[in-house]
Amino acid sequence: MATKDRIAEFKEVVEMMPEDPVVRFGLVGAYLDASQAEAAVAEYTEAIRLEPDYTAAHRGLGRALERAGRLAAARAAYAKGLEVAARTPTSQG
Repeated sequence: MATKDRIAEFKEVVEMMPEDPVVRFGLVGAYLDASQAEAAVAEYTEAIRLEPDYTAAHRGLGRALERAGRLAAARAAYAKGLEVAARTPTSQG
């Protein structure tokens, strides 16, 4: 399946379930496969807004920020993820 088609499909799912941070992970993967790191950053940011203790989203945000070349922001995202994990060790996302 073409990357654009995957992005479109995942966007449809997100539209159907906008409050579910987990469904955004498929969309993030499609964005990253299409080298759209900034779009992935936006989706991870939204997932964290929806579920602030979702440690996998913090980790993913750090990786997406790295791919976008935003290293200082990536370090901050990783640090926040470690803080969240220490506070809520069972929230692994």
